[in-house]
Order: sequence, then C-alpha cells, then structure tokens
Amino acid sequence: MRIFSLLWIVFTAVTIGIAACVTPYRSVPFQNVNGKRFQEPTFGDLSSLTLREDIDRLILGAGEQILTLSSKNVTKKTGQVSWESSSEAKSNCQTKGKSREKCKNFITAAYTLKSGKMLVCGTNAFSPSCDYMTVTDETISLDGNQMSVKGTIPFDPSDRFASLMNDDTLFSATSANFLGTEMVFQKHGPKPGQNAIKTEMKQSLLSEPNMISVNLVEASKDSDNGEDDQVFLFFTEKAMEQQPADLLVSRVARVCKSDLGGKKILQKKWSSFIKARLDCPFGDSSALMQDVFLLKSQTNWKDSIFYATFTSNPQHSGASSHSAVCAYRLSDINDVFAGRFLAETRTGGWVPYTGAVPSPRPGSCINDETRTAGFSSSLDLPDNYMTFVIKHPLMEGVVTPIGGKPLLVQSSRKFSKIVVDQVTSPKGQQHQMLLIGTETVIQYLVQVQDTCNLAPVQETSTPVVLVQDASTLVVPIQDTTTRVPVQDNRTLVRTLTGALITLVVFTGLVLIFTLLMFHHLKSRNQGNSEDSPV
Repeated sequence: MRIFSLLWIVFTAVTIGIAACVTPYRSVPFQNVNGKRFQEPTFGDLSSLTLREDIDRLILGAGEQILTLSSKNVTKKTGQVSWESSSEAKSNCQTKGKSREKCKNFITAAYTLKSGKMLVCGTNAFSPSCDYMTVTDETISLDGNQMSVKGTIPFDPSDRFASLMNDDTLFSATSANFLGTEMVFQKHGPKPGQNAIKTEMKQSLLSEPNMISVNLVEASKDSDNGEDDQVFLFFTEKAMEQQPADLLVSRVARVCKSDLGGKKILQKKWSSFIKARLDCPFGDSSALMQDVFLLKSQTNWKDSIFYATFTSNPQHSGASSHSAVCAYRLSDINDVFAGRFLAETRTGGWVPYTGAVPSPRPGSCINDETRTAGFSSSLDLPDNYMTFVIKHPLMEGVVTPIGGKPLLVQSSRKFSKIVVDQVTSPKGQQHQMLLIGTETVIQYLVQVQDTCNLAPVQETSTPVVLVQDASTLVVPIQDTTTRVPVQDNRTLVRTLTGALITLVVFTGLVLIFTLLMFHHLKSRNQGNSEDSPV
C-alpha cells in the first residue's frame, strides 16, 4: 500500500528585477484546519476526474464506479453508478495473462459533449469501451449501449495516454492493441471510431512513443486569412535522426483540426502530420518531457505559450537526476515547422532535404490562400504533396525554450505535472502562477516573470487540471475532503494524507484551497506506476 505521510505546498513570488528568490511562508498543520471532508469506505482508486463548471459537478472515475460531487460543496455526493466488466470479459482477460487486479473496468476518461451528455470510457478488462452518460442535479445514469473503442483509451489501465475533446471530436493518442505495441494518434467523432483520421503505422511517424499531451490552438477565431485550428501532440520517442538509434527524445507534432486525409494517398490518414524535436537544455543529458500546459493568450493566439516539465534522460551515461521547467512560444514552434525538412538516406540516416518543396507547403493548414488556389480541403491536395508528407515528417530545426534555458532547474527531483494560470496583481502587473508536481506530493506553486532557482518542497504525479475561466486549479492526488482558507500567497499547508486540491485565485493573490481526499484501502495496480490524464 502506498501512503503519503506529508503534503507540503509553498507559494513563492518572483518578480522582474529581483536577483534572488524570496520564499517566506508560514505553516498550518492540517489537523488544525477547520475543514469539510468527504470520505467513503467503499470508494475505489481515483482513475479520472472531470470538472463540469456548467452544472457545478466533479465527475470522478474510481475503479468501476462513477461518482459526482458538488463542486461548491465537496462533502455532498450527488450521484453514483457502477460500471463493471462482465465475468466473461474478466475471465478472458486473465486467460490472456493479465492480473486479476488489472482485469477490471477502470474508468479512465470522461468527456463533455455539446448536448450536455458525457462520453465515459473504461479499460473494460483490456477491451476498451465507451458509453454515454446523463448527469442531472441528483442522479447520473449510463445509456447502457457500450461501444468498443480501440485507439481511444489504453487497454492497460497503467498505460499513459493523451486526449482532447473539442466540438464532439475526440483527439486521442494511445495504444490500439492488446499488447500495447501499436501506438496511434487519431481524431474521431461524433461517435467513437466514426470518421477516424489517424497516423500510419510507421516508425518514422511514431517510434515507440510515450504520449504526453494534446492541445488545441484555436487559430480560426482571430485569423485574418481563414486559418484552420491547430492541434499539437507532445510525446517522447526513440530518435531516428540521432545515434544511438534508441536514444529517447522529446517531440512536438502538429496537425490541422479539419484534416480529412488524402483522396487517393493517405486515405483516412493525417495529411498534415509533421514533428520536431523539443529541447530543454540542462545538465549533460537529453531531457525527457513529462507534462505540458498551454497558457492561451487572451489577445492573440500566436502569443500563446506552452509550459513543460522535463527530467534527465536515464539513458545518458553519468547523467545526474535533475528536473526542469521550460517555456515555448507557439510562434517559435511554428517557425520550426516552417523551416527545412529532413530526408532519410539509403543507409537509414537523416539529412537536411535540399530539393523542391510542393505547394501548398506540406504540413500547412488550409486557409484563404490555398482555397483561392483551388484546395478547399485536404482531399483536394495533389499526390506529390501526400508523397512528400509520407517521406518527410521530421523537421531539421529544434524548438528551443524562451531565453534559451529553463525557467527552473532542480536536482534529485522528478517533476511530473504542471498547471499555469495568469493573474493580475492590485498594481495591474501580470504574473504567471505555476503549480508543479513530482512523484508523491505537490511541490511548487510559483509566480514567474524571470528565471529563478527555488528551494525544494515535496512531491506528486497525479492529474492536474486548470479551468481558466474560473481561475481554478484542480489537482487530484489521492484520498478524503477538506476546504482550507489561505490568507495570502506565503502559506505552507501540511496534510497528513494525500488530497485532491482545488485552488481558486482571486485579485490581489488571495488563495483558497478545497482539498478533496478520497479514502481507499490500497493503491491502484498494487503500487505500479500510473499516469492517466484527467
């Protein structure tokens, strides 16, 4: 059983012009906090969490149970429904060599549809399935029409995946077979598997990847040339352009939201998929990405920034254990995608491509210019475009962080999750608030406007969600439920058990926490690592 004996949270202000970090704080013992708690002995392992702001509900996946809590009063359970795998499914799963513990229906994802219904998905004893769910004020109910959904969520509940629902279209990056050897990035909808556009099963596209994050940039909203929205996939994979060939590197890939694939070539496959290496230079190792958060610009989508956590690559001989946070301008990423492509040689190496590039440019999205040229969708693009995309998915350029270095570096720590919000101080100054987790508890909450090294606190690797419209951070950590008022941004809160944390940021940097902790008898997968997104 994995038990967290202590949770520490620290807030640190960092402002332009200050040479050193100032980290004053006062502590509040958890047992002395006058809080409210939700606790239920039969509550299973927390496997997913979704916040429905429109109906003030938290939707929790807990093993084979789905619960809803009031987001305003977390002690109030408003609904519960069971979704178990059949005895036959569990038996078949165990016959194929999987453990009894894993041969269950772990509810790993819940998505809100435009109709107000929800699409919930579970591993279903290594046979992934989804169903529709209705949530009302006092009840929740499943439609009972389960759909088999390969490539939507993993077969294995301990496997990491990334996904995003937008306009009833689901973008998912996960394994597509029982063994977890076929990795796919696809979009489909409005029903799971319907109208699917996916990556080809080629090593040059995805080479044993670990999916990190999927993010949507709504370029169409502020575009003056009819630009399509852009979808970014962040992942790590084996490098094909570097030696040794099994070296793991961090990547960012881009596709166009409205991509329909090709008419003859790349039918029902991404025709806009291109990728580049992402660099976060620190120490002597090749850094591996752990999590990504998109801070969207409120004025111009081109000014949006991606924040990412990284850890040292254990493959590097003599590499010491370090973690870092790097920030990347969206415009810098797109500049790399506008640069030179790489081409594979006969010997398997990759060199800069110096030949002619088709028009429209491979990897670019449909806009007014391409429409004027007679290309209304990807189905209209010529064969030489499709052939080029197949042969040249990788860019020569490397995406480098703002300032050419990390915002933060720490030794002997493994950063995992990151959440960022932008708040305005009473003096009108803009501050970026970073909440960084490590493997066992929350570690940092930082105001960042310049690079600064900070004193360590402690650790967590659970899903983290930021609801920007309500300036709300949601961090599911582990078990039971408490609401804690915090006086200012110089507070250290200690708890004697894990927690789900909701942080509300108000003008003047007044912070309020809601700690939601769910009691359980043993950790998921007998203590094996899990990293399923919310």
